[in-house]
Amino acid sequence: MKGLVTVAAMLACTPFLAPIASSGTAFTGIDGGEYAAGWTAAVDGPQPYNGVSPDLAVPITMDDGTVLKADIIHPARNGRIADGKRPVILQMQGYGKLPLLVGQAVLSAADGLGIKKPLEDWAGSLNLPGVGLDGLFDLTRQADSGFIEAAAQDWKLADAGYTLVQVDLRGTGTSGGDWQVFGDREKQDIAEVIDWITRQPWSDGNVGTMGVSFTAISALEATDRMPPGLKAVFAYEGSGDIFNDIAGSGGAVGVGFLVPWLIGVNALKMIPDVTSMIVGKFDPAQQLQWLKDRIADPLTLVDMVVNGYTALTPDQLTARTRQLVDPNSYFRKGLKTDVAHIQVPTFMVGSWFDIFGSTPTDTFNSIPLPEEQKKLVMGDGYHLGTGVAGFGHPGMPPRLDVLQRAWFDHWLRGIDNGIDKYTPLTVKQQGGGWTDAPQFPRSEAVYRRVYLDDIPSGTSPNSKYDGGLSETPRQVSVNDLTVAPGLLSLCGRDVARISAGVTSLIEACGNDSRIWENDGLTFTSSPVVDPTTISGPINVHLNTVQDAADGYWVATVNDVSPDGNSREIATGQLVASVRQVDDDTSKTSANGDYTEPHYFLDLSRRQPTIPGVPVTLDVAVTPIDAVLQPGHRLRVDIYASNFPKGLPPLIFLADSGLKPQHLRLDPDAPSWVNMPLTASIPD
Repeated sequence: MKGLVTVAAMLACTPFLAPIASSGTAFTGIDGGEYAAGWTAAVDGPQPYNGVSPDLAVPITMDDGTVLKADIIHPARNGRIADGKRPVILQMQGYGKLPLLVGQAVLSAADGLGIKKPLEDWAGSLNLPGVGLDGLFDLTRQADSGFIEAAAQDWKLADAGYTLVQVDLRGTGTSGGDWQVFGDREKQDIAEVIDWITRQPWSDGNVGTMGVSFTAISALEATDRMPPGLKAVFAYEGSGDIFNDIAGSGGAVGVGFLVPWLIGVNALKMIPDVTSMIVGKFDPAQQLQWLKDRIADPLTLVDMVVNGYTALTPDQLTARTRQLVDPNSYFRKGLKTDVAHIQVPTFMVGSWFDIFGSTPTDTFNSIPLPEEQKKLVMGDGYHLGTGVAGFGHPGMPPRLDVLQRAWFDHWLRGIDNGIDKYTPLTVKQQGGGWTDAPQFPRSEAVYRRVYLDDIPSGTSPNSKYDGGLSETPRQVSVNDLTVAPGLLSLCGRDVARISAGVTSLIEACGNDSRIWENDGLTFTSSPVVDPTTISGPINVHLNTVQDAADGYWVATVNDVSPDGNSREIATGQLVASVRQVDDDTSKTSANGDYTEPHYFLDLSRRQPTIPGVPVTLDVAVTPIDAVLQPGHRLRVDIYASNFPKGLPPLIFLADSGLKPQHLRLDPDAPSWVNMPLTASIPD
């Protein structure tokens, strides 16, 4: 153990920059019921091992000759590697295993010194309401929730008897080859790594995958080839559909995250294999091949981004960029997990405003497993922690590291600890508390139209237009309301979403849309009398008129409190020319209205708009589970831009001319929202 900490210290000094079918099982509820104490004791109590024995910079050769590099952390007792075969927890790393190794060592050292838990408890207790730093404390109060340990592949798992394996994905970190960006070859690599693990003398043949964000996506990817050794998945803040979550939602690219992410991964993959030098495993031939691979592809995908924002016409797009706008391309298909291949118990953790928060509920509902074998926790937070403050406290869900350990103990080691009976859906209702949802959407929520009108609500005097919202159509004449692109989206909850929660530290932007609403049209209902739940995906149907051959529309759903605070609870966007809906994959409510329109997002199907001619759009808004408290109002905001949450490629922007757009309120062709509600919205 001391030797590993020494290695880590040396490395640290090295420069690098559909509703669920009921199974009949009685589930526990959010706190884990009678089983929770046992799960926690398994993590916090005595462990069978008291240290780790590292085997770093281990080469694993793929069937095409490409070498991936792995760090293997074995359980140890009194400084010596433990005998026998054990289950393995695998994390396929995209940011390079070197930074994580350092982080794990620091975390373990802090724990060994007895300061980790006091520091986490102290940070978790911080809360100074009223000083304008609520967003900061929303983050710090998650410190004792176990999310750090669940994300970092904590070495306590090794103390418990698991062998931990970190492998750099092809083309990233210290592994050879070109970065595949979730492509077919990457999925094959993961299957080969799992097969390699099962054949090692220290493996008992049972492998679980885990990860956070990038590595959580890889954990889900591991299911694609259905390798026989894979027995369980724990994916924290992952995505089953990267394209619709972030890469091309509604035809606009999530540049606020995607561009920095690409730059970061491409920078980190240039760090040489320092670990192998330190531990005496440096292979000149392998390192030379690594260098050749990096020189051949130093900026993966950056050329596609640059081309997408410089090409004025489709014929100026390169063949590589066209893959992004072709739904049948291997690249585009690779950005989506084939949920039908998820045949092993899977535990997912996400949040409504995570950068990947659009699709977890759909992924969960589509996984073809019984409720005992699939779980989803959805918080009301961002990518930084998912809003899980309080986990592990009385009446709350168990800590995330506790849930993760119980999941692996059950499915990898066969321990009958009751984790299969944990509630399948643990949901933080926006505007409410943590609940165990029997299904999503909730069965008591009924889809109904809520109409936009030009009757002033008197609640949003600074918006471009302060209109009304009602279940009864009230529009009496045609009225075109104009909205133009602007930059006040920089102070909105959507930018907090795309920045992984960083800008949520600014309370006036993270939890209040009133600054952004100066650029938009607002439509606000009367206050509700009783608590009213909104549960499910939402569709905003707009009658629009463009002044150009294209337009870009953004719709948000907000909860307006009696003091006027307008908190965004759902968001959606759509480029007008790619409005074509795929009816085969879209969902509708009983009246035939879309609840979840899915678009082709295919450049070959593009239909430019005709200036002055109305065109209807169905804007898919992210699924939510929220509750409007008595006295609160429902609001729908309409905008013409959403930078940096979404930025359409230049072809679309050029055709739009960034000209003003018009929402047509027409009693004969109304604009409305199809929304799942448990009670009517008062007129």
